[in-house]
Amino acid sequence: MSAPPVTAVAWAAADPYAAALRAGRGPLFLRRADGWLLPLEVERWCARADAVDRGVLDRCEGTVLDVGCGPGRLVAELAARGRPVLGIDVSAAAVDHTVRTGGQALRRSVFEPLPGEGRWDTVLLMDGNIGIGGNPRALLDRVAGLLRPGGLLIAETAPVDVDERAQVRVVGRTDARGTGDAFPWARLGTPALLRYARGWTRAGQWTADGRRFAALRTRSSRTASSSAEPPKRTAVISSQRAGNTSAGRPVADR
Repeated sequence: MSAPPVTAVAWAAADPYAAALRAGRGPLFLRRADGWLLPLEVERWCARADAVDRGVLDRCEGTVLDVGCGPGRLVAELAARGRPVLGIDVSAAAVDHTVRTGGQALRRSVFEPLPGEGRWDTVLLMDGNIGIGGNPRALLDRVAGLLRPGGLLIAETAPVDVDERAQVRVVGRTDARGTGDAFPWARLGTPALLRYARGWTRAGQWTADGRRFAALRTRSSRTASSSAEPPKRTAVISSQRAGNTSAGRPVADR
C-alpha cells in the first residue's frame, strides 16, 4: 500500500515545522484553505513525556511502533524503560531530534514498507496522528497490517466529537499561508474513530487531563483479554534495550 506522495513531501518540506522542532517551541498551526487554524503543541511534544503520556505508555505491550513520532518524547521514554520501540516520521528534523534524545527512529511514511510488518505488538497514533493521510479507514487498515494478530492500537482522538477531512498546510504565524503543497489531514473524535474501526475489537477509551484516547485490537483466533488497562502491579523491566533486540524482534530490522 502506498500513500499519496504529497502527504509526506509536503509535511517534511514544511520549514516552519522543522524550525519549531529545532527551537522547541511554536507558534505552529495546521491551516485550512478557509483560514481556520489548528494549534500544534510544539512545546509539549519537545518536552519529556508527561504524566498523561506515561499513563498511555503503561498500557503498551511488547514491541512498540510510534507512528508520526515527532521529536520523540514517547520513543525516548519507552527506550529509557528498556522497551523495544521504534519511531517513524516523515520529517528529518523530527527523526534527528528523536535520535538525539536516545530513541531509534526512521524517516519513513507509515504507508511505505516498514520493519517488522505484521509483528508489532503495539502501534501508537498520538497527538492527533489518526489524521495522517486524511483517510482514517485506510490508515486503520494499514495499521492492522503492521500489528500481529491480537495486537494493540492506542490512538489519541480530538477532544470534541468531530469527523473532518481537509487539505491543510503547516504555518508558523497566524497571517502566513504556509510553505509547500497542501496535504490531506483528518480530525476524529472517539465516536468517529470507532465508526471507522470495522474489523477491530474495542479495548477501552479514557480521558486524562482533557486529552482523549481509544484502544483497539486486531482480531485474533487466540483467546486473550481484550482490555488495554495498565498493569495492576509494577512491571518487570527488561534489561534488553531497543538497539540490542533479538533477531525475531522488528526493531532490529532496518
